[in-house]
Amino acid sequence: MTDSWASFGADLHLEPVGTGLRSGLMEALREAVRSGRLAPGTRLPSSRALAADLGIARNTVADAYGELVAEGWLTARQGSGTRVAQRSAPRRTRPPAAPARPVRSGPAYTLKPGFPDVSAFPRTAWLRAARKALTAAPDEAFGYGDPRGRVELRTALAEYLARARGVHADPERIVICSGFVHGLALLGRVLRQRRVREVAVESYGLGFHTNLLTDAGLRTPCLPLDERGSRTEELAAMRATGAVLLTPAHQFPTGVPLHPDRRAAAVDWARATGGLILEDDYDGEFRYDRQPVGALQGLDPERVVHLGTASKSLAPGLRLGWMVLPRSLVGEVVAAKGVSEWMSGSPDQLTLAEFIASGAYDRHVRSMRLRYRRRRDQLVAALAERAPGIEVSGIAAGLHAVLELPAGAERSVIQAAAFQGLALEGLARYRHPDAPATRDALVIGYGSPSESAWAGTLDALCRVLP
Repeated sequence: MTDSWASFGADLHLEPVGTGLRSGLMEALREAVRSGRLAPGTRLPSSRALAADLGIARNTVADAYGELVAEGWLTARQGSGTRVAQRSAPRRTRPPAAPARPVRSGPAYTLKPGFPDVSAFPRTAWLRAARKALTAAPDEAFGYGDPRGRVELRTALAEYLARARGVHADPERIVICSGFVHGLALLGRVLRQRRVREVAVESYGLGFHTNLLTDAGLRTPCLPLDERGSRTEELAAMRATGAVLLTPAHQFPTGVPLHPDRRAAAVDWARATGGLILEDDYDGEFRYDRQPVGALQGLDPERVVHLGTASKSLAPGLRLGWMVLPRSLVGEVVAAKGVSEWMSGSPDQLTLAEFIASGAYDRHVRSMRLRYRRRRDQLVAALAERAPGIEVSGIAAGLHAVLELPAGAERSVIQAAAFQGLALEGLARYRHPDAPATRDALVIGYGSPSESAWAGTLDALCRVLP
């Protein structure tokens, strides 16, 4: 140990580290102890003396001593001063290796459909709504409650859906569920109990939705699909079909709305046969070229089950969805929920009710509508400039677009994208097993990337297109 603490500090290159000189001094002392230059029991100079030798503030030294005592490097006793703590025999250690570069666990960019920009979740407004809702909540709101869900949320939804989607609803016919999948699973059970044998599905759609119906013991024949949507006029010839699952406002994934004639044909079929239409209104609020198409349920509330969710408008992590049911179906659906899956959490239901009632939900939807419209416009413009042979099909709506590809190109483009760190999905992924393969296309989820990642993601897409 040298006589001069100033030279000791200089020898150890005392420099500002992290939060400043205090961190630099702490690291210098730690290294001196680790290396054996400061042996256990060595008494350190007072904070005043060391500060004067090193030309730094006394408080800096005192704070460094205090933290090193807390960490176990030093000890401090009244009348004995500050000393190096008794530790295991010191040994020289190799300089720490440079930290390994983190291994990327997934693609650098993703354009997978079905996801909103979760970085835009309105945290401040949601917290404000939660604070207000929970402050006003009655004690019974934290019990088991009504299996249909909180009446506050069902009331807010009835008003909002009537105004924004043209849904005929009242709180008594709304059942809250944990997202669309939960609602569909409940309906599958009810339909099977009603001795329904088949639920028709669209020839392009989500396979796990079809699997839910299959798991309930239902067959799932597919309806052909063209530029006017699903060919619902063919339901009349499907004698064993008791229900049909449709995405009429914005067909997923092809992006076309159901033509008015075909909307009418579906309702006529349901009235004539006693069948049910299951309407998946997953992103009906996001239409960019005109006012959103009203919900199919408005044509016949007793023959259409309207299913909605906060997953696209807010965030899928909320696990909040709803069913607007024909009156004859409410009791059966509530019974199907049973005691094991009565309801989603009351606090989140109360918060969403306040979020809607305060107007915050409308403001957020308007904001996200502008954001997603801008992204879609930027996607179309970038393709026109850098990949002019690629056509964007479907209406200007929702969180995804379909890019038509040359015949046979779908698989190779997806593979090239994966090599570049870009996750893409092709139209073939969504084709029903009984539907013919008639086109190659990409389903581009422009809602997925955060704002900061959007430009890089769009550039990566353009690089892999033919």
